[in-house]
Amino acid sequence: MSGGKRVRAFAPGRTEIAGNHVDHQGGRVIAATVGQGVEVVLEPAGGHHAHLISEGFGPVDLDVRDVDPRPGEEGSSRALVRGVVAQCKAAGVPVGGFSGRVRSTVPSGGGLSSSAAFELAVGAGLARLFADETLDPLQLALMGQAAERDYFGKPCGLMDQAAIAFGGVEAMDFSADEARVEAVDFSFAEAGLAVCLVDVGADHAGLTPLYAQIPLDMRAAAEFFGARRLCDVPEDRFFVGFDRLRAQEGDRVALRAFHYYREMRLVDERLFALRSGDVGAFLRATRASAHSSADYLQNVSVPGGEGQEAMVALALADAWLGESGAVRIHGGGFGGSIQAYVPADGVRGFVSYMDAHLGAGASSVLDLTTQGACAQWE
Repeated sequence: MSGGKRVRAFAPGRTEIAGNHVDHQGGRVIAATVGQGVEVVLEPAGGHHAHLISEGFGPVDLDVRDVDPRPGEEGSSRALVRGVVAQCKAAGVPVGGFSGRVRSTVPSGGGLSSSAAFELAVGAGLARLFADETLDPLQLALMGQAAERDYFGKPCGLMDQAAIAFGGVEAMDFSADEARVEAVDFSFAEAGLAVCLVDVGADHAGLTPLYAQIPLDMRAAAEFFGARRLCDVPEDRFFVGFDRLRAQEGDRVALRAFHYYREMRLVDERLFALRSGDVGAFLRATRASAHSSADYLQNVSVPGGEGQEAMVALALADAWLGESGAVRIHGGGFGGSIQAYVPADGVRGFVSYMDAHLGAGASSVLDLTTQGACAQWE
């Protein structure tokens, strides 16, 4: 990179607090941003060539005039950059040639949404670099979602991108045409809880087909009732038609839809608990949500897999915490990480216990922040 004027952009990772696999069905969720994130430094390069260098990954090179999705490019950083460039151009940002460096402290496949952080850091940086503007957080989130869905090939909802774009602890409702995002004034640290993430030792980055099947199954359930998403199917109507749904679509589809309605109630319970400062109620609802994900959503065990690392990690954490905390699958599931709410005075013991079983460094205490995606001139 030359010594010209540069833009430095940053997007944090996110941790899901409540609402496992419901955002793509127009559900309600709670999420928070973390201290780990993706930093992108960009500068104009003239012409139409884009060149990005990422620590630990190969370079990304593309022509910014070529913004159509490319078959065979799915799952790559190049696909994400191409998608973000396309979305920026569609939003009126006159993207030209650029070069840049990417540095990430978000582990890939670890459940903190490294791909969404990358999308939003690049998007915020390009908007500043070529239009000198700050994109509306919701607009930036939608741009990142489109890049991940249409170019990267992952049928994601909007939770990851919206949480990262806005920052802080946020309650989000995706049932309307425009997502509703509202800040939640709650500090886990002040409430005496540490939010821990445990790497289960099985990267879920290669399990996209299992992840992708969940929204497909839920969509099948919604379509059975003549709707596009489950949020458009009233709960009483769902239960009246439950047996017919099983008969036509199978038990897995019916149970995953059942999870949606169970989880919606539990999201509301947790939001009320956070706003009223009732830590005990929050932990009880979190434990119930964990069971719903494992039993009904079925995104903990890997079908047919001899290794069941996520289930083992949940069992170990549950045995240590008992009723004093709560533990749940985190994010997409099937691997990656689990999330635990641990009493502050027991964090050291919990980390030592989990690391003894899963390996040194498996457990970490998340630093929750208020920072959202941003970009500024250097």
